[in-house]
Amino acid sequence: MTAEIRFFWARLNANYWFYPATFALLAAALALVTVYLDREGFTEFLNDYEWIVPVRPKGAADILTVLAGATIGVASTVFSITLVAVTYASGTYGPRLLTNFLEDKGNQVSLATFIGSFVYYIIVLRSVRAEDESASTASDAAASALPGFAPQLSLLVAYALIVLCVAVLVFFLHHVPSSIRINMVMKRIGARLLDEIRETYPDEDEFRDAREPVEGEPLTAWGTGYVQMIDFEDLEEIARGCGCTFSLSVRTGDFVHRDIPLMEIKGCKPEDIEQRVRDCFTLGSVRTPTQDPQFLIDELVEIGLRALSPGINDPFTAITALHWLGAATSEIARRDLRKDVCGQDAEDCPVIPRYDSFEHYLTRGLGSIRSAVAASSNAALVMLDVIANAALPVRDGARRDAMRKQGELLMAQARETLVGPDLHTVEARFREFQKRLAA
Repeated sequence: MTAEIRFFWARLNANYWFYPATFALLAAALALVTVYLDREGFTEFLNDYEWIVPVRPKGAADILTVLAGATIGVASTVFSITLVAVTYASGTYGPRLLTNFLEDKGNQVSLATFIGSFVYYIIVLRSVRAEDESASTASDAAASALPGFAPQLSLLVAYALIVLCVAVLVFFLHHVPSSIRINMVMKRIGARLLDEIRETYPDEDEFRDAREPVEGEPLTAWGTGYVQMIDFEDLEEIARGCGCTFSLSVRTGDFVHRDIPLMEIKGCKPEDIEQRVRDCFTLGSVRTPTQDPQFLIDELVEIGLRALSPGINDPFTAITALHWLGAATSEIARRDLRKDVCGQDAEDCPVIPRYDSFEHYLTRGLGSIRSAVAASSNAALVMLDVIANAALPVRDGARRDAMRKQGELLMAQARETLVGPDLHTVEARFREFQKRLAA
């Protein structure tokens, strides 16, 4: 249940409407509180300050009307600019990155600030009573010495909100062009990928063998979609309660459909715990970065492949993607890739997740982009350096050999696509690569 709550909170934060809706509710509560204080006479002390000029009802209504109209107009512009930026990014970098821009907190908070301020102005405007109107309650008459009712404290808060809106607008106008720069896009993806790797595989410089799955009776999928989350905590509780062992056949991010095996169960009948176990798997129409570092690797690969396509031909964007893929490869190569889903020092964990070897990640990242890199001499030179630098801090011989193999495959493909001086240059760099990895 804890994992489900975390996943729900992560998905809730990712929705573009969450922050605007939250800010609107908070603004409504703030407006009701400030209007209440004005109506009950708690803000009469403001009249003692000469620099605070009391506002009459007509002036208050005009001010709030202008502020509300300007704020909702700017909110519409902010939303339009965000849509343009999202359209540009998804078309240029790939549709898979659409989620990254919709989840961008700068865009969400900017729109939420304007929406919340608009709601505040509208609610306060409703409380303004013109000078020729009669008081609706006895407290209205004592709210101010002026005829009618003009909420003085609420207007001061409105001025503070409009100053905040101007500051947020300046931030937004800087943030949007900065957020769609390709280097910033890949920095966010790469940094998040490194964080996911460290969280998923916390043990460094240990290279233990993965636990072998145990054979049992299969439990198959009941629906169709991507595995968005696996609640390992609840799976462990179910397995220990029934005295059985679960060997997972899928990982987060895999696509399943009806009758695809989810796991093998040893020690009890699948039909006895079928519904409880299936509730631990969340299926959806799209992949998410939660519990799925491969999703972020695929995003970097997609950017690199699109950049190296003949229609775009931007090897320097691909080079940046290679740098981040190299950093992720080096991070993975130095870690114990066993997922200890039951906590530290849990030797008898009844849940055996599907094992992801280093070769799996290496092929998913640098291996997937290799064929396109081989056709570009600039990118091929950089990829050889990236692999050599990634292997430099790795102490495990098998993983260094796997990275060396990727360099050899790259060179073999480069010999098929490059000719003349470009090929000679890559050949010379490959000889340096072999010397560095042989050390």
